[in-house]
Amino acid sequence: KMCQKVRQNEKEELKAGEEWITKLDINAFAKDIKELGKKLEKQQGIDDVNHLNKMVNCSNSCYLVAMLTMGFCVNPISIIGFSLFTFSRWTMIAHHTCHGGYDKCHPNKGRWNRFKFGISTFWRRFNDWFDWMMPEAWNIEHNNRHHFHLSEVDDPDLVEMNLSDLRESTMPMPLKYLQVLGAMLTWKWFYYSPNTYKELKLAKLRREGKPIPKGVNPEDAVTITSVLSGTNPFYSATELFAIVLGPYILLHFFIFPLPLLWIGNNFDMGYGLDGATMYWNAVKNLFFAEMLTNLHGFVAVVTNHAGDDMYRFRDGCRPHSGSFYLRQVLASVDFAMGDDLTDFMHGWLNYQIEHHLWPNLSMLSYQKSAPMVRELCAKHGVPYIKENVFIRLKKTIDIMVGNTSMKWFPAHYEKEFLKADANLELSKRLDIQKLS
Repeated sequence: KMCQKVRQNEKEELKAGEEWITKLDINAFAKDIKELGKKLEKQQGIDDVNHLNKMVNCSNSCYLVAMLTMGFCVNPISIIGFSLFTFSRWTMIAHHTCHGGYDKCHPNKGRWNRFKFGISTFWRRFNDWFDWMMPEAWNIEHNNRHHFHLSEVDDPDLVEMNLSDLRESTMPMPLKYLQVLGAMLTWKWFYYSPNTYKELKLAKLRREGKPIPKGVNPEDAVTITSVLSGTNPFYSATELFAIVLGPYILLHFFIFPLPLLWIGNNFDMGYGLDGATMYWNAVKNLFFAEMLTNLHGFVAVVTNHAGDDMYRFRDGCRPHSGSFYLRQVLASVDFAMGDDLTDFMHGWLNYQIEHHLWPNLSMLSYQKSAPMVRELCAKHGVPYIKENVFIRLKKTIDIMVGNTSMKWFPAHYEKEFLKADANLELSKRLDIQKLS
């Protein structure tokens, strides 16, 4: 066991409320987390599959209602329905399937599997998860880079670092808030799509053993602005639009509503509606829904790891080590939770701590695990933050505009915990050698 012994000069590094760090047995904490994760995974089965089907049906129902009403006029039913479908298809269905949450328990291995869902062909992308991002690119950016480098410099979703230009800008604060609002309405196509595609390109370079272009910082975010200005060294604007953005824009916004032209011109829909009117009503509803789902996604996604009570870390750590599990708790926050409606509206991102501890579990498992994780953290004295999503939105925006900053985990203890991880790993290897 490892209980940190602190010299007097090191105590000064700790701030009020951080005394728990000196008492933490990092190895015991990791052991408890691992055991709980294994227990939850073994319990997964038909109930998890039925729950997934229930959420898929809810998501598809939103789409059906929106589709049946989109041509009559610009209306909130269609806008909210399309927005919820897009949001839930990404944050709940694709997200947990692409992490492998249903690999072992779902009988349909040809679809509900992380190595199948949404990837390899355009047909799979179109049927499983059709959005601004390429599923393959998102899998690398999110599942690998973000989850295994949470709140480190290599985390591609580190809000404080990605918004450094805005934080350091001398523009008036009202203009900063206006820029944040613009980002909230457009971030999926403006930032997330081009940046995830950059991560796909970087992974290809690493896999092929090719060097990163000289003078390029791979941690720098790629946005539509850098793509259109020609300063992005990884791919051209033509490639991004032809492969990633273009198919979604064309099919989702303009081809999908085309049947309304025929319906409106061949049937008396009343209210003076003809085909062209119904078509453009649908297009407008889809565009308004796009802004709403960007806003909804921003509130539920971007707020997960930002705030002046969230920690940042200097160095990487071993996957599934004590430091790894500790960071998932200290750099994540949960929201209101516990029932399917609440969880659906949060996109199941309200279990962010549990999800980061065990990304390969189902949505239902996270509902079950949250009380147990809170109890486990209390046992070890590790802070567990659960707060209203709109309070977290305020804290995230404060980080974005530079009003506040995230906390750095005390450097001495970060190093000590990393040493404990290395010593435990060495001990395991020596034990294996003795047995062999």
